[in-house]
Amino acid sequence: MSQLRAIAKSLLPLRVRRSLRGAYRGFVFRRAMRKFLRAPDSCAQPGNPVLSRLIYGWGNESWSADDDYVVACIEHASVSIGPILECGSGLSTILVGLVAKRRGLDHWVLEHTPEWASKVRTCLNRYAIDSVVLCEGPLRDYGEFSWYDPPLESMPDNFGTVICDGPPGSTKGGRYGLAAVMGKRLGPGCVILLDDAGRDEETAIAERWEAELGAHSETLGHAKPYVRMTVKDKEHGNTA
Repeated sequence: MSQLRAIAKSLLPLRVRRSLRGAYRGFVFRRAMRKFLRAPDSCAQPGNPVLSRLIYGWGNESWSADDDYVVACIEHASVSIGPILECGSGLSTILVGLVAKRRGLDHWVLEHTPEWASKVRTCLNRYAIDSVVLCEGPLRDYGEFSWYDPPLESMPDNFGTVICDGPPGSTKGGRYGLAAVMGKRLGPGCVILLDDAGRDEETAIAERWEAELGAHSETLGHAKPYVRMTVKDKEHGNTA
């Protein structure tokens, strides 16, 4: 097989190879989605081959959350006490959106990159996942930090689960803005899943959130740690 790949690589132009690779990823993704659509709960296990194929087929392995984090997102969406908020869109938007649809929950997603929003929206439409409210727009400068500019006037008062995998760590203030902008909408029992907990910036943000939201957190995951935080005291929440 490796010899055949080497021959193909030497004979086919790069543009053709990329096209074939993209077509194959799409094929893998569609097959895996059919299995996930039939039984989401049975796929929500680290190392599950369906999840691995979905991550591969989505085509963004270097940036996509690993399966520990994706599994946590699916599991908490399955028991969320209220609407779901996701900061940054991607494969998790599709999978969590499906779970939210089956539970009759709204799933609000904030995204600042038009290309990602377009890709996610296309996939949501393909699979008729109408539970997702995708809010696309540039990041806003709040002074101390930059963050999303959510349509607060139309959003729920109390979210039950927050999936935080954006904005990028290079953004001013990183992902801190969640607490400052959405704090009063993260009531007691709200679970926040913060990805990339292996980075010092995320560790510092988690500690700050704990103090400002009156929350308790723990670091989970193996190859790529994430923080699971539970809000305890709504009195600590604040909003911009």
